[in-house]
Amino acid sequence: MKKLAVFGNPIAHSLSPSIHHMFAQSCGETISYEKIECAKGNFAQALTAFFADPEAIGCNITVPFKQEAFELTQSNCDRYAMQARAVNTLLQADILRGFNTDGLGLVSDLVAQIGSLQGASVLLIGAGGAARGVIKPLLDTGVSELHISNRTFEKAKRLSDALGISQVKAMTGDELASQQYDIIVNCTSASLTGELPELGTLKIGQSQLAYDMVYGKQATPFMRHALSNGAAKVSDGLGMLIGQAAEAFYIWTGKRPAITEVQAALRDI
Repeated sequence: MKKLAVFGNPIAHSLSPSIHHMFAQSCGETISYEKIECAKGNFAQALTAFFADPEAIGCNITVPFKQEAFELTQSNCDRYAMQARAVNTLLQADILRGFNTDGLGLVSDLVAQIGSLQGASVLLIGAGGAARGVIKPLLDTGVSELHISNRTFEKAKRLSDALGISQVKAMTGDELASQQYDIIVNCTSASLTGELPELGTLKIGQSQLAYDMVYGKQATPFMRHALSNGAAKVSDGLGMLIGQAAEAFYIWTGKRPAITEVQAALRDI
């Protein structure tokens, strides 16, 4: 039996066990998948204990341990993890390997909802780890421009400058007034507390899709705001969650699970 887990703090709310058990059933795999909440400062020891079991082949990492997972595996990471400097998936093979599948999960959901991203203009709201983790996969789809807006402009500027990529640019709140974006992605956690992210002078009405990485039973504040201001379509981040999980499952098993059925099932939970 393949032994898997997700590490985080807190972790009780995680849907990962449900997702991966559905993946396993559809792909004919036998797995166990547990939630492991470990104290800050004890992540490395908990990881070592988990992989001491010869049946343990991999795990997911969520907040607040993604950066620490990168530090533990940075010499054996994929290019997305290297760019994001964060790891959300580990594979124990000949050595411990780190991956970041968050951006691939976002891209797969965006493509499923609106089609090709080639030539699209994209705005990321927020300049933290969530935004950093999706920049390279979005650029790989051929988007024409990728702008970053943040409550603190200097943080967005540091991120864009560190990347040094011509399509990536930090925007002040005032500069957004003259811009139109095909896709707007809320990468902040504002919706978790019932708040809107800082939007400055952003005009949402011209967008094809306003996307919130937060997910839940009800439309998020950002989704409701976007709809009321003319966005053609809105979405929460459940599809991204399932998409990144599917990439992790492929890393562990070499099998690509179906996503649509799992997403429909989770909407009913």
